[in-house]
Amino acid sequence: MRLGYDEKLYILAFDHRGSFQKKFFGIEGEPDGEQTAMIADAKHLIYEGMAQAVAAGAKAGVTGVLVDEQFGGSIPAEARQAGLMLAMPVERSGQNMFDFQYGEDFPQHIESFDPDFTKVLVRYNPEGNAEENREQLGKLKQLADWLHTHDRRFLFELLVPAEDAQLAAVGGDSERYDAELRPELMRRTIAEIQDFGIEVDVWKIEGVDRRQDCEMLVAQARSGKGREGVVCVVLGRGANDAKVDHWLGEAAPVEGFVGFAIGRSIWWEPLKAYVDGKTERSVAARQIASNYLRFVKVYEQAEAAGGGSGEAS
Repeated sequence: MRLGYDEKLYILAFDHRGSFQKKFFGIEGEPDGEQTAMIADAKHLIYEGMAQAVAAGAKAGVTGVLVDEQFGGSIPAEARQAGLMLAMPVERSGQNMFDFQYGEDFPQHIESFDPDFTKVLVRYNPEGNAEENREQLGKLKQLADWLHTHDRRFLFELLVPAEDAQLAAVGGDSERYDAELRPELMRRTIAEIQDFGIEVDVWKIEGVDRRQDCEMLVAQARSGKGREGVVCVVLGRGANDAKVDHWLGEAAPVEGFVGFAIGRSIWWEPLKAYVDGKTERSVAARQIASNYLRFVKVYEQAEAAGGGSGEAS
């Protein structure tokens, strides 16, 4: 299988687990059967929003969901039946360092669900703890090698949290870190991952404020023999619409960006309103569909117009 991906990709992401159960339901530790069913029902409401988006015209072949095995229930099978792209995570939730959710049994879990993309979330800073970084790289290479040996695509969600010294260098201002330091740190991280022999098909990366940083990240993602088809998608970080719109506007016109994988920015408020008893289920699903479709429109309009200013807003 050729490395990379050839189509647009608009993913509704709701593979959140530990944070989901704690922030929505106040459940600490391992949920029991009843609690698991309650969480799974909430996740199904998010999927119902996607189903409404499909009914309203979301495009076949580029529309997808990112959902977990633990709380996903029937969603993976329903998504498959509906012709949606399916991505599923293999990382243990809520960990600062990457580890497999199901240990050495990860191949069996991937094969049983047969997703289009196997996803990991990794926190990695090239100026962080070197030993911990090497440990993560070893596990990630094990996964990447298995995936590509078995003709499966790898979706890599990269987060580059600030080290204390980096944050201090920008006066403790996280927005300055994001704008001034994070883009180059992301590029260095991608390079280190590649240099370790880990091959990624789709990089799911935090939005950046400037067009030239998007171009830099794609150039790194595609550097080296055989990586010409590697692509990037933008994640939402739970940010407000204006911020996500800006990130999409900067990325969409750049060759090598093919879409987004956005979660909380789409479904958090409608789902919270439903869980708190403030709105009906059908209303929440309709709002999720509307939010998703709006981001698709923002992306496609920016791509068509070559949108964005190239400067941070």
